[in-house]
Amino acid sequence: MANQQEQTSRQNPDQTVPVSVEPRSQDSDRPLNHNLPDFLLSVRLKYVKLGYHYLISKAIYLLLVPLLGISSAHLSALTARDLAQLWNQLRFNLITVVLCSTLMVFLVTLYFMTLPRKVYLVDFACYKPDDSACHKSDPARICTHETFMERSELTNVFTKENLAFQQRILERSGLGQRTYVPEAVLQVPPNRCMAEARAEAEAIMFGAVDQLLAKTGVKAKDIGILVVNCSVFNPTPSLSAMIVNHYKLRGNVLSYNIGGMGCSAGLISIDLVKQLLQVNRNFYALVVSLESITLNWYFGNDRSMLVSNCLFRMGGAAILLSNRSSDRRRSKYQLIHTVRTHKGADDKSYNCAFQREDDKKIIGVSLSKDLMAVAGEALKTNITTLGPLVLPMSEQLLFFATLVAKKVFKMKSRPYIPDFKLAFEHFCIHAGGRAVLDEVQKNLELTDWHLEPSQMTLYRFGNTSSSSLWYELAYSEAKGRIRKGDRTWQIGFGSGFKCNSTVWRALRTIDPVKEKNPWMDEIHEFPVHVPKAVSIGSTMK
Repeated sequence: MANQQEQTSRQNPDQTVPVSVEPRSQDSDRPLNHNLPDFLLSVRLKYVKLGYHYLISKAIYLLLVPLLGISSAHLSALTARDLAQLWNQLRFNLITVVLCSTLMVFLVTLYFMTLPRKVYLVDFACYKPDDSACHKSDPARICTHETFMERSELTNVFTKENLAFQQRILERSGLGQRTYVPEAVLQVPPNRCMAEARAEAEAIMFGAVDQLLAKTGVKAKDIGILVVNCSVFNPTPSLSAMIVNHYKLRGNVLSYNIGGMGCSAGLISIDLVKQLLQVNRNFYALVVSLESITLNWYFGNDRSMLVSNCLFRMGGAAILLSNRSSDRRRSKYQLIHTVRTHKGADDKSYNCAFQREDDKKIIGVSLSKDLMAVAGEALKTNITTLGPLVLPMSEQLLFFATLVAKKVFKMKSRPYIPDFKLAFEHFCIHAGGRAVLDEVQKNLELTDWHLEPSQMTLYRFGNTSSSSLWYELAYSEAKGRIRKGDRTWQIGFGSGFKCNSTVWRALRTIDPVKEKNPWMDEIHEFPVHVPKAVSIGSTMK
């Protein structure tokens, strides 16, 4: 089945069953999550203007190209006699020549000083327990549905009703039977302590970074920038300090630790590195994205906090970026755009994913019933800003025609939502849950082929927070789908509330035979059919 589906072209993708999650409220079985808002209903003009502001701010570099071409054409047509006459004129207009030359040198210098440095993604690596540096038994980390329910019951913490609630969520989650959870959580009783949390973080970070350094051949001492993002586990010394200590990075490394920014923090880290590489020449930058589960598994009975137990799993990724021109030939991708959207000024958006204590003083992350609506508004804002940067002119003209008809002529027409499939060949949508994936697919009118990397990542690895986007890109590479010139759109959502995008262009065709990523030893098994719901053999009494 997997082979038949992979042979299908992009234009005629196989149909797969969509996957969704419907968390429910504490007091009833009413779903917490509503559908994403219909993007066709409203488009805010200010975000369109913002996108064009980004575009125009870079247009000066495009305008200089035809000017240089015209000048070169005129110079090439000059004869020896023309040059002699020009020399005579210059000798009698020395002041004009000096002023013009000074102005030209100034403009050329200004151009090269303000020209953004290109940022390359040399390679990346995703954590998988079988490849980790951990010395403990890896099978103990595999969390089947039955294992999840059995261990949840053995804690003697959850009520019978909430065990049934978690079972319903898990049955509809879209997660498979081979996701990973830290051993400390699966132990009976759970061993939730700082030492185990550090061990989990070390296994993920060192496992991914070891693989990345081996793939690229870059020495740890060559890394000049280090950015680590983990939302809910921020020990002292920091996670970035743990990497500096373990790999003995140089003393002047620019080290950053990003916390509390949810599942979109990975793309925030990429954007931060992009800014840093604009002001530092010939630098390697290492980004490590992960989430920690050990101290943040919720052992209480507030249903808004129980959903994360059912979805979040163990995972992480390490990404190596460079602004060295010499690295272009061996790099996989070039960073084209980053667009960040923050809705934190709105109280509903700010509170939709909130770490707090329940009525028994047990800490957990509460997910509001408004989460899907908030995510939809953030996504709509983000893509409205991104559109002018990436869409072909035909789509932009259609979009503006309908927008003008509605805003200026007050015509009762629905705004035209551009076809982003014309701008991107691949889509990596944060695998936060099947409901999010289904709604994004519907609103962006994506095919099952486009959504396959996200769905399969959710199925195989679960919600690994900010690193899920890299498992998805690794899936496309393992399938041999990435060709030179292909554009990939990564979309991440996070608490705050934030929606962030990055756009990559492939610098070469990725040969899966030469790749080493977490999918390679089992890629022939995918894609798989994911039913809307599965039955879990629970031991609940």
